[in-house]
Amino acid sequence: MQRFDFDLAVVGSGGGAFAAAIRATNLGKSVLMVERSTIGGTCVNTGCVPSKALLAAAEARHVAMDAGKRFPGIFADAGPVDMPGLMSGKRALVAGMRSEKYADLIEDYGWELRPGTAAFAGTPEEPVLDIVSGDGTRGTVTASHYLVATGSAPWVPAVPGLQDTNYLTSTAAMELDEVPESLLVVGGGYVALEQAQLFARLGSKVTMLVRSRLASAEEPEVSLALMSVFTDEGIRVIRRATLVSVRRDAVTGGVKAVADVAGSRQEFRAARLLMATGRRPVFEGLNLDAVGVKTGDRGEILVQKTLASTNPRIWAAGDVTGHREFVYVASAHGALAADNAFNDAGREVDYRHLPRVVFTSPAMAAVGLTDKDANRAGVSCECRVLPLEYVPRALVNRDTRGFIKLVAENGTGKILGLTAVGKEAGDLAAAGVYILEAGMTVEQVANLWSPYLTMAEGIKIAAQSYTTDISRLSCCAT
Repeated sequence: MQRFDFDLAVVGSGGGAFAAAIRATNLGKSVLMVERSTIGGTCVNTGCVPSKALLAAAEARHVAMDAGKRFPGIFADAGPVDMPGLMSGKRALVAGMRSEKYADLIEDYGWELRPGTAAFAGTPEEPVLDIVSGDGTRGTVTASHYLVATGSAPWVPAVPGLQDTNYLTSTAAMELDEVPESLLVVGGGYVALEQAQLFARLGSKVTMLVRSRLASAEEPEVSLALMSVFTDEGIRVIRRATLVSVRRDAVTGGVKAVADVAGSRQEFRAARLLMATGRRPVFEGLNLDAVGVKTGDRGEILVQKTLASTNPRIWAAGDVTGHREFVYVASAHGALAADNAFNDAGREVDYRHLPRVVFTSPAMAAVGLTDKDANRAGVSCECRVLPLEYVPRALVNRDTRGFIKLVAENGTGKILGLTAVGKEAGDLAAAGVYILEAGMTVEQVANLWSPYLTMAEGIKIAAQSYTTDISRLSCCAT
């Protein structure tokens, strides 16, 4: 029997890497984790945790400023933002979570963390990891299985003049020590949406350049709802816009951007420019070719549904696979890969009921098929869109911006998808996961118990709308 230094060698230290290491350790396997930068990966350091912490702070400020408009008798206000103080609080939160949820767990589980840069060497039949530590020390390790979980980084297209403008990515934006007077955001996906509203609520005058529409992969009602919200909050959204060139404004020190907008050239000026145009897998320097690991046209590591790469001893998890960029996907990937590697479980990734959330306010969330998805798949479906004015919880919140949409199969009434824009939309999508997994119909959901004055009650009311005139329902007798 061939002997290895470790059972599993993991490159990266984010959610996918930790899930794999925990699962492998619980199976009694020896694990090495190699990290070239800060432990914890994207989520805790530059992604989910810091962005949602700042969004929550911006929401608190917005609620204070908006309270008098929504609730008679309430008077509140908010002054300018102490950006250094806000960032200091964010960094303290990140440092605490990185220590408690990442670094401390390594000691608890007992695997080895080796700071350094890793690259594959050897042959496809006998791959090894060549590791260079921070002090230049070099060493080679062997493992029965390897996992690449190196994540992703902001992707920015080549635009003339862009490199000379000191532009921001989402990572850099979350380290600003002052609120930009004005901000030009390029992009219309989840990062662009969250960052645009974040800085608008902190005090920036925000303009968005969007190629098609906001959240273009989701239901068209999502775009309409968010456009209305953003307009109310003073965010200018320019659709059908493609950035052509950028240059520094010699007078103000800001940026001047030229864009094609619906066939005509327009110029936009702002103090800062934020490029929120997507992310790309990161595995530069890993020397994957040497060990027979193939990559795709989008720079992703090609994997089977089992997450095995084209080398059966090398697996990949998380953003580096080009799959959906959610930390809970990366975590599921890591555990699944470890199970398949050591138990020969043959488990496959199944995204049919994967929930997706954008943390705007109100939030957007969805699970399952959109109307368009169902039609593309040849499924005859029937949809209902429930405005939040028919949801009692939204009425007492004095916030009826948004909707709940159900996609159901014609004939059977089986619910195939749920989309919501509204407060606690993420929780509605979580409930939708259970509904879809159970294969429930609109009739079943319409007759289930649902606590009054919750947003989740809206799912029941949306199901009732298939057979009932909901405008004639009593608010307390649904």
